[in-house]
Amino acid sequence: MTTVDPAPPAPMRLRELVFGAACAAAVRAAARLGVADALGETPMTVEDLAAEVKTRPQTLRRLLRALSCQGVFAELPDGTFTHTDMSRLLREDDPHSLRYIALWCTEPWTWDVWPKLDEAVRSGRNVFEDVYAKEFFPYLNEEAPESAYVFNRAMTTSSEQSARDVAELLDLHGASSVADIGGGQGHVLASLLERHPALSGTLLDLPGVVRNVDPRLREGGPLASRARVVAGDCREDIPVRADVYVIKNILEWDDDSTRRALANVRKAARPGARVVVIENLVDDTPSMRFTTAMDLLLLLNVGGAKHTRQSMVDRLSDAGLVIDAIRPVNAYLHAFECTVPV
Repeated sequence: MTTVDPAPPAPMRLRELVFGAACAAAVRAAARLGVADALGETPMTVEDLAAEVKTRPQTLRRLLRALSCQGVFAELPDGTFTHTDMSRLLREDDPHSLRYIALWCTEPWTWDVWPKLDEAVRSGRNVFEDVYAKEFFPYLNEEAPESAYVFNRAMTTSSEQSARDVAELLDLHGASSVADIGGGQGHVLASLLERHPALSGTLLDLPGVVRNVDPRLREGGPLASRARVVAGDCREDIPVRADVYVIKNILEWDDDSTRRALANVRKAARPGARVVVIENLVDDTPSMRFTTAMDLLLLLNVGGAKHTRQSMVDRLSDAGLVIDAIRPVNAYLHAFECTVPV
């Protein structure tokens, strides 16, 4: 039976950290093999699981043993394996599934750029172009279609799950219109429109993104009569008037792009309009291990950065917005609720 040491001494913990790639690779292997999907609510032997996922029992046991040490799956005294709260999140049919996020964070390109983190720290710029001779997103779309698919599924999953939390947090009573700026496929906008039947909304994002807009917002969808979809780049222009502007997880570019986007919101919004910026923070949050790791990955692939509370306050204040409140959305996100001064 596999056991877990809850508090290893410092030398052991450091050894575990430098073998972190093995843990990430084990999660990726389980996700790609479909082990969590094959394991139901009844514990299974390794032999039966191996037959389901078409692997060798001996090597599958080694994989499950490594994962069980991390709390992903659990080995019972009789040698069978069962689900844990974490392993269920690797199931594709789980309502809170993180399968595609687990795959996205361990895509093949990540193994090539992580070893060059020292170069990125020295230079302060991304190293992705040095490795692949292309910028990150053109590479994904032109050279790595499978990785681009995983990215799109991961972003959709993340957006769908956080959209519900955003809709529950924001009080939009008294507002008649909302604009989701850089809102991807429109999951946040759709959740807000569902929660507020008198509200109309606009989604603004790049042409290639809004082509795959949430079916609820498309022509013939249940929210289409109250929704408008606009193709555009918020760093260039925001041709949208609304009572409330929502900007979620897009201010992670270089500082110039962030300034341009906020300036365009400020220009588009009427005095008294609300601007809600929702971001992951690398401080003052229970998810710091996750967000600081994502911060480093942003440095490597696009030269971007996650924000601290203060850096976000500084950028919003520099844009001429008045910050009224800062509130947690969930364990991973904070909402900066602002007003355009009169």
